[in-house]
Amino acid sequence: MKNTAYKVKVETVTQTEVDNVNIEQGGLLVTDEALFMGFNDQMVKVYPQEASSLGLGWARYDDTQYTSASSYAFSASTPFIVPNNAGSVIDDHIHSGIDYYNGSKLFAEFANDVYLLTVAFKSKISNANGYLELYLEGGNGTPYTRVSDMVVFPKGNNVEHTYTKQFQFYADSDVVTNGLSVKILPSNDGEIYDVIYFIQRTQKHND
Repeated sequence: MKNTAYKVKVETVTQTEVDNVNIEQGGLLVTDEALFMGFNDQMVKVYPQEASSLGLGWARYDDTQYTSASSYAFSASTPFIVPNNAGSVIDDHIHSGIDYYNGSKLFAEFANDVYLLTVAFKSKISNANGYLELYLEGGNGTPYTRVSDMVVFPKGNNVEHTYTKQFQFYADSDVVTNGLSVKILPSNDGEIYDVIYFIQRTQKHND
């Protein structure tokens, strides 16, 4: 008979014991919640891994300047940066190394990070069947304009519509250094307000 598998019994302890153990390199301990291993003088949680330990996370940035009571007016065929002053921020679940948005531009921590951006807003346009072309613009000429989408106003002049659009992109060195702007090219005059950015870092670069 030949063994095809070997089982190792790992000692089950409490979290208090994990926190106070004499750490040995490669030593394993398990609690009812997680598996830990001694590594470089720390007890590192190896399972389940948390998003923050992987450098992942999410944050939400709301514009507080332009609302339905005081909207941002735009002009036909004139590109503009989507207004978001990040007046309200939820970033408790963000990786500590980077703010995804600084109230002006989107930023990445490392080149080759992957992000998912959700842009939510309310808007009106002067002519029904008008449109807004949304796109990303690199700070130093990187052609992120290919990351784009369009929203169409199906009915009513100056009728409020609510939109949500998603953009997935990877960062290059330009985004790390100079950031990305979210821009709109409108077909007609109109208004925009109640802008929200929801940003997720879905993949960290390979070291």
